[in-house]
Amino acid sequence: MAQAQHDPLSMPEGTGTGAGPGAETGVQAPVTPGAATDAGAPAPAITPPEEDQFTDRILAIVEEDVITQRELVERMNLVAQQMAEQGQRPPGQDALARQVMEQLVTERVQLQEARRIGISIDEMTLNRTMEQIARENRMTLPQLRRALLQDGVDFEAFREQIRTELTINQLRSRQVDNRVRVSDQEIEDLIASESGAIDRDVRYRLSHILVAVPQGAGSDEIREAREKAAELRSRVREGEEFARVAMEASDGPQALQGGDLGWRSPGELSTVLAREAILMRTGAVSDVLRSPQGFHIIRLEDREGGDQTLVEQTEVRHILKSPDEVRSEEEAERQIRALYNRLQEGEDFGDLARGNSDDPGSAAQGGRLGWISPGELVPGFEQAMNRLEPGEISEPVQSEFGWHIIEVLDRREVDTTREQIRARAREVLQNRKRQDEMELWLRRLREGAYVEYRVDGLEP
Repeated sequence: MAQAQHDPLSMPEGTGTGAGPGAETGVQAPVTPGAATDAGAPAPAITPPEEDQFTDRILAIVEEDVITQRELVERMNLVAQQMAEQGQRPPGQDALARQVMEQLVTERVQLQEARRIGISIDEMTLNRTMEQIARENRMTLPQLRRALLQDGVDFEAFREQIRTELTINQLRSRQVDNRVRVSDQEIEDLIASESGAIDRDVRYRLSHILVAVPQGAGSDEIREAREKAAELRSRVREGEEFARVAMEASDGPQALQGGDLGWRSPGELSTVLAREAILMRTGAVSDVLRSPQGFHIIRLEDREGGDQTLVEQTEVRHILKSPDEVRSEEEAERQIRALYNRLQEGEDFGDLARGNSDDPGSAAQGGRLGWISPGELVPGFEQAMNRLEPGEISEPVQSEFGWHIIEVLDRREVDTTREQIRARAREVLQNRKRQDEMELWLRRLREGAYVEYRVDGLEP
């Protein structure tokens, strides 16, 4: 819609109904507590020593913070329970301990960075998120508390874990998102090079193994990482279960989920993975792939596609009278009704709009707003517009911006696939760049932190 900068009809930025629960926070609701597992058996508990002095023993120092044996055991139990609920068998205790310890270290490093730059989650935000998680599990908050307790999960510890996730999400958004830029040329290049994926709403189900390469690694380290990745790929190609190899050896954040990335659109994958997945057959295992983060192996578990997008657009024009410091609501209504009467007497709509409308973006065009797609205008205006036939003029209609007279000029059904392709291509590039930038930022943060392990065998 060609309008002035403060168009009184445009939906405010950030509004809409497309975002589901959790879209703002980025915190995923857990598997419903107490749910039956595919494996049909409870997760094996990892029992800590009985002596408190051992369970509180310091296992690692992370900058000015510490990780204790009690924390490690509690997180290992939680991870093992979640894996069992998803029908997965946890890896051996040593492998599980190493993976969980690395999770805790990376988590602590990010929380310290968040504190350093002043990020904190207030109680109101945390309470809203907890209520949201309860709703997503079709429970009230007290019911969620009881279900967690029945599963042996301390509610306050769970609540603080959600605070941690919110803090880390906010940190990543602040530190990474501002670095992501997408040009029009990049959008055109993506559409041209990956039109098969962009033209359809394709999603991929991938499993992933990462052999990480530290920044500034020498040729020997890079060669060793490549050889390790090739060996892991050979194990998978020779019939070893992909998930088992990922649990034991992957450096990726989904290692404990067997490398399962879940269903993702191309925009939710890093560039190297998205480009490979497009060309893969279901069930195929990729070659060893190189990226700035290291060496990757993926298996395409499944894929699904989408359809062409057709929408009905409306060509519309209007006259607006808005209340302000001088004009009351009643006076605005009186003036719009006087204009409506003049239209009924045969005066030209465009002339009246040019001389009387308070919408500067459309008044100069005789009140024309152009071709409007569903959802582009505020609900009160759009609902009244949708009730009109082409050539019909409404009686005065009130919206949050004032009083309108609306005329529908025409309607058409259009294929907006191309416009949506461009929008999706931009989103794809933003998400890919964000993913790549996120991994680099997190690796720099992790490698720059002082970490001292007090127990052998917990190092990554």
